[in-house]
Amino acid sequence: MNAVTTSSPSEPADVDVVLPCLDEAAALPWVLARIPAGWRAVVVDNGSTDGSAGIARSLGATVVHEPRRGFGAACHAGLTAARAEIVCFCDCDASLDPALLVPFVDEVRGGTADLVLGRRRPQGRGSWPTHARAGNLALARLLRRRTGLRLRDLGPLRAARREPLLALGLDDRRSGYPLQMVVRAADAGWRITEHDVPYLPRTGASKVTGTWRGTWQAVRDMSRVLAEPPSGAEPRAVAETAGRSAR
Repeated sequence: MNAVTTSSPSEPADVDVVLPCLDEAAALPWVLARIPAGWRAVVVDNGSTDGSAGIARSLGATVVHEPRRGFGAACHAGLTAARAEIVCFCDCDASLDPALLVPFVDEVRGGTADLVLGRRRPQGRGSWPTHARAGNLALARLLRRRTGLRLRDLGPLRAARREPLLALGLDDRRSGYPLQMVVRAADAGWRITEHDVPYLPRTGASKVTGTWRGTWQAVRDMSRVLAEPPSGAEPRAVAETAGRSAR
């Protein structure tokens, strides 16, 4: 069971931003300072040993403790802890600015998209290693074959409505979680859009794509997701209902 502690106000936020976190003490102040006003930061501590949880709490974030290791486990713990109508996801390593999510949220709230993704555009040397880019490109091509979507990135910066996301029944708890979200959303007929975002050199060492081994483990996780049979169209009705009720 996830243990949830919070130092944020009790009233619901306009938007919840899920920030999976494993030893990101150095990056947290920068990231949390860029959460838009009125939004709530949900930092999911995935076993940090550097005091990340305490720093996040001291800076006003809601902290969720997810003891089971895995990017998907952390993301889903944040999604289930979220309470806002719209939920965003962002890495917690200072490679992406959460303020960039504002137009994503506007697009979802305005009803022109059900899921909005950020296409990472590297800024400076070392922001996106060659092996990580190669793995991402290969997966984007496989995704196109599987779903017909012409996405150029499977990045972590994204926004969607909370209830339809939960209705997708996401169950990958490793590196395949972001891709599973896109695949199941596509199967359900969601409108998925992609926008360029600057991608900065991260603070600290990557836990997933910092090495060839990590990158190809992520590719293997995501390849298993692509092998899943279509999940049906039920979540589409949920997304459409949520969109109508918001307009």
